[in-house]
Amino acid sequence: MDNLLATTFLSCFFFFFVISSAEGHKLLSGKMRSEDDLKSYSQLDLPGVVGPESIAFDCNGKGPYVGVSDGRILKWQELGWAEFAVSSSNRDRKACDGSTDPDKEPICGRPLGLKFNPATCDLYIADAYYGLLVVGPKGGVPTQLATSAEGVPFRFTNGLDIDPRTGVVYFTDSSIYFQRRVYILAIISSDKSGRLLKYDPRSKKVTVLFRGLAFPNGVALSKDNSFIVVAESGRSRILKFVLVNSEIHSPGEVFAELGRLPDNIKRNENGEFWVALNTGRGRIQRMGGEWFVNDPVGIKFSEDGKIVRALDGNGGKILDSVSEVEEHYGRLWLGSAVQPYVGCMKN
Repeated sequence: MDNLLATTFLSCFFFFFVISSAEGHKLLSGKMRSEDDLKSYSQLDLPGVVGPESIAFDCNGKGPYVGVSDGRILKWQELGWAEFAVSSSNRDRKACDGSTDPDKEPICGRPLGLKFNPATCDLYIADAYYGLLVVGPKGGVPTQLATSAEGVPFRFTNGLDIDPRTGVVYFTDSSIYFQRRVYILAIISSDKSGRLLKYDPRSKKVTVLFRGLAFPNGVALSKDNSFIVVAESGRSRILKFVLVNSEIHSPGEVFAELGRLPDNIKRNENGEFWVALNTGRGRIQRMGGEWFVNDPVGIKFSEDGKIVRALDGNGGKILDSVSEVEEHYGRLWLGSAVQPYVGCMKN
């Protein structure tokens, strides 16, 4: 799709979406952070690449680690960013290193969801094109664990989380038709081919847990691993699925309705869930009989779905396009699918 046409179409879509989501905005009208909280904000600039979609810290608390636009995983060290891993051994460094071109993603890879297994210290990667990957604590070239389920190839591997007791990886395939580089088409076409899946390291098999999802995105397990929450971006909501022996035995329920499209979900040490809201921004004066003038870019929910806190972007560029909020050692780390930096602020 032509870039101008895509931008125009998407803008129109989000205008309609935001105007028609009054119920979600009623939920987000309180507990915002003030502009004073942004005084602690700082950035870690990336080395010529963009899109630190997801953020991870290793078993020793080191990091952050981020996946970026050219298919690499980078690790922050005292002297700056260093390469930790790449998406594939077939990746062409000459063509890929430093790339910010979405059309090169199918050959370069595009790591999205990241999570270290605290029991093994291995890093699991949901690469939009290369599927589910894992790399050891020393990094390098990952092992490709899965590229399809039930004979249907992954087209858009996205978010993931891990049960450290069993090693089972829960992850999403956002669409069986559209790749990440044309994600706009999946949204504007109301595609509902997305799947929630699990990978069992003992059997090395992938199982489809739930299908028919509208752009499933981030996933996160509860602290006791009894349920999983999934961002269904196409319907602007978070779903909750109860787990019994790593299986879903019910159709699920709505955990939260939102007025913006959710992206990644990360659980903190207290069992609360941070949900990033990176699209549909803009100040709306009056919606559904409620005044709404704030700009939520991240919402923290309790385990029972109540809003604990919200991060207010204040309509500015500092917190633009937030794809993930990771709470770590008293700070909030902010990812983005498009920006050339990782954001950080006091919690």
